[in-house]
Amino acid sequence: MRELSLNVLDIAQNSIAAGASLTEILVKINTAESTLLIGIYDNGKGMSEEDAKICFLRHATSKIKSAYDLASINTLGFRGEALASIASVSDVILKTSNGITGTLVEIHGGKVISIENADLRRGTSMTVKNLFYNTPARLKYLKSDTSELSYVSDIIYKLALAHPN
Repeated sequence: MRELSLNVLDIAQNSIAAGASLTEILVKINTAESTLLIGIYDNGKGMSEEDAKICFLRHATSKIKSAYDLASINTLGFRGEALASIASVSDVILKTSNGITGTLVEIHGGKVISIENADLRRGTSMTVKNLFYNTPARLKYLKSDTSELSYVSDIIYKLALAHPN
């Protein structure tokens, strides 16, 4: 699997773990002007302001709360590394609401630019732009737009088949 499709998979699996219905998860890839844009929007339970602030830290995960949880992991993204690694090589905008509070977090190359209150229906939206802009060695290994889109489509179709609900 290509690295880009694994990043999309990790974010989509977070949506599923948050109780989102798959019909509400939308993945967009826009390669206009050679700028890659990935957006994933869900109607899951959202995050608290505190979780939104720390979710991009390495090893921050909501999937493991006790030692028992290690035996019942059913996603690839359980180590709390996916969001931290994505944020370190891109521009990320996270909007989330748990129905009580709404939070917007903006990150540029791993550095938090702003954290503020946001209005959003219950759920989470994440937009990733300029993937690998600060790591040209990794950027050059991305294939053509058509190939990358094919990899992402393939992984999302497989994820949908694994979660028919």
